[in-house]
Amino acid sequence: AISKVAKRHNLFLHMDGSRISNASVSLQEDFRRFTRDAGVDVLSFGGTKNGMMFGEAILFFDPKLAADFKYRRKQGMQLHSKMRFIGAQFDALLSNDLWKKNAEHANRMAKLLEKEIRKVNKAEITQSVDANGIFVKLPAHIIPELQQEQFFYIWNDRISEVRLMCSFDTTEDDVKRFGRKLEELLQA
Repeated sequence: AISKVAKRHNLFLHMDGSRISNASVSLQEDFRRFTRDAGVDVLSFGGTKNGMMFGEAILFFDPKLAADFKYRRKQGMQLHSKMRFIGAQFDALLSNDLWKKNAEHANRMAKLLEKEIRKVNKAEITQSVDANGIFVKLPAHIIPELQQEQFFYIWNDRISEVRLMCSFDTTEDDVKRFGRKLEELLQA
């Protein structure tokens, strides 16, 4: 594992946790198992991609690593003047399993989108749909018009692979509308 390589070279391991809630729900695992117990030293726990307006929490699993972080944050990073607004959002997100409900919804919408995509020819899902992202190869000529329906990124331009993401606010109507547009463009 990468944590063993980091430790062997006396490095600390940071995990980008922007979609960690989706991973936890998909894996049906507690965060601790694939963060601290897996050798992660610092985790940026994402809130924005799971329903917050803005904000991430930085978690240090070894308190010694956080010793001067508040100074570093103020000098070289972002220190929001009204931190209580970020804290209030985390309080809401982490209360009553809202983080989990939002992630479950996003992952469920991705599975629904997978079904919609599989209904049409000329669209090839390239990776298993394990959380809230879907990677699909599409004919290059339909991508610009499909992006007019719903914005998404081109993941690999060389093979016309795109990345479709579902989120806490993706609706079944959004998914069905996208599926209809995809089918329409592929039949043209």
